[in-house]
This record gives sequence, C-alpha cells and structure tokens, in this order.
Amino acid sequence: MQEILSFTRRAVEQYAMIEAGDRVGVGVSGGKDSVLLLLALAKLAQFFPRPFTVVGLTLDPRFGGTPTDYGAIETFCAAHGIEYFVRRTDIGPVVFEARQEKNPCSLCAKMRRGALHDFAKEHGCNKLALGHHADDAAETFFLNLLFEGRVGCFSPVTYLSRKDITVVRPFCLLPESKIVSAARRLEIPTVKSACPVDGGTARQEMKVLLDDINRQYHGVRQRILGALQRGHIDRW
Repeated sequence: MQEILSFTRRAVEQYAMIEAGDRVGVGVSGGKDSVLLLLALAKLAQFFPRPFTVVGLTLDPRFGGTPTDYGAIETFCAAHGIEYFVRRTDIGPVVFEARQEKNPCSLCAKMRRGALHDFAKEHGCNKLALGHHADDAAETFFLNLLFEGRVGCFSPVTYLSRKDITVVRPFCLLPESKIVSAARRLEIPTVKSACPVDGGTARQEMKVLLDDINRQYHGVRQRILGALQRGHIDRW
C-alpha cells in the first residue's frame, strides 16, 4: 500500500488534483483499479496536508436487465469507514436491447459518463476520480493514433464546465502491474463485469498489441507516458 500511496500522492501533487475542502467521488466500476483507487484516496485523506473527503460511487448498468451484486464492495467500504453508494440504471438495457447497438462501447461510455457526473454532483462532490492508470494512457494514445489518426490522450485533470465538476486520475503515473500486485496482496474485492462485449473491445486489442511490442521493446508503455509529458500533450 505504501508504494501505491507514493505513486498516488506524486500524481495528485504534480497535477494539483486535490485542494483543501474537496469532496472527491471515486467512480467504482467493480474492477481492481477503481476499488484500489478508492482505498488509496481514503488512506491519503488521513494524512494529506490539504484535508479532503472521499466517497465511493457505483453505477450499475444492469447488463441483461439484472441488478449486479456489489455486496462485497459494500462490506469492504464499511470495514474501512468509506462512504459508498450504488445507483441502478437502465444503461445496459438501452444500449443492448432498445438500441441494439452494433458498436455499443461509445454510446455506453457516453451514457455512463453523464450519469456518473450527475451522481457525483448529487452527493456533493466537486471532484470525480477515475481509476485510469499509466498503461491505460499508453493504450488510449494508440487508440487515438490508429483509429482516429490523431495524437492525444485523456488528461490527468479535466474541468467540465457544463457540469461544474473536475475529473482527476490519481493513478495516471502508476503501472498496471503494481495495481495487480497490490490488489492481490491486499485482497481487494472485485465484481466481474456482466457486459456482453467485455474482453472483446478495441481497447483490449490495443492492450494485446502493446504487449506484443513490449516483448521486443521492453518498457514501451513508460516511454509513451514520458513522451506525453515531454510533449505537454493534453495537459500531461
């Protein structure tokens, strides 16, 4: 946990993600990244020089029309004294049943983003933290390059004027391998996604592609991250 907190604090301070009095909502999908981020920020709040509060927020897409059981995460949050809320939505039924999207990821992501921003605001949050890590940044860079023909990535910090909320990514400097190791050692509870296309997305293709490249050019993900920073691309 100490190493996770070190990477988290470095990102928070380097990109001025958190100020005194902030109420930070953490978008908890149920995966290891987001649950570990929730714990890390709750731990950081205990000693960070600028006091802030943390709350966990989960949107249940109800894939297949069935509510997902987040009981393990609720128990975990209660044990660590973390506020945690779950909201059931109709995102899954709309995307896969009503609309029957052939390429559902874009619409699903857009609907989830909007709903999560509203959910965070309803719980008094002025910041929304997402669990994107350094490997996600490299994969997003390749997605934009290969599918859209542009050089770009998500930003460590993004202010959304329409919703008056700031999105932050405190794990943006943290390699996924360290998250996997910490999640295993800390016995972080997870909830498997019921998404019908889980594991078959373009992002998964980029992950496999970068794994292949990394076998020949070791450390390629970190070099991509360094290039984003040195080039000041998308406020990196």
